[in-house]
Amino acid sequence: MLLDQEDVILIHMGKNCLVALGSNQEWEGNTPADLVLRSISELVKYDLKIIKASRLFKTPSFPKGAGPDFVNAALMINTKIAPDQLLLIFHELEANSGRVRQKRWGSRTLDMDLLSYGDLVLPDQCTFKKWRSLDADMQQRCVPEHLILPHPRLQERAFVLGPLMDVAPEWRHPALEKTVEEMFFSLPVSQRDELEVMSL
Repeated sequence: MLLDQEDVILIHMGKNCLVALGSNQEWEGNTPADLVLRSISELVKYDLKIIKASRLFKTPSFPKGAGPDFVNAALMINTKIAPDQLLLIFHELEANSGRVRQKRWGSRTLDMDLLSYGDLVLPDQCTFKKWRSLDADMQQRCVPEHLILPHPRLQERAFVLGPLMDVAPEWRHPALEKTVEEMFFSLPVSQRDELEVMSL
């Protein structure tokens, strides 16, 4: 079968992905803001393109009182790298910035989360729904064996949705069928007001 020009273009295009970044610990003289910005610059070494980067935001630690305030940001990238391999790259960058995984939702030098990969729901709708529906206690105690996409908590977190408003306000969640903008403005005003744009 012959492919027309539009089909050829689609084959060579990667997937647009959303990525969240955060840090609330210094490492080797680098501030949390330094570590977030450095990780973004390190990404260009891989087979991906940064489409858009958000501003840096200062946000309270999560859960509240768990540590110093965070610096958060978000990216839209385009890549052909598979989701699991992309996650390995993120873990490598985290390790290169001194990340030690000791406590779930604890303080960290760098956190990079794959929030979405195109319009994929992984591993399936049923598993996604199960992880999205966990109560707060189970969320903190349980770690999924497989990558869950979109990130099952993104719709609840101002520190994720706020930066995403800079890069992809019209992105529509493939399972919840809501845009980033709709999810952000569904949050309580008190949570949205906790976001503080940083000046560098």
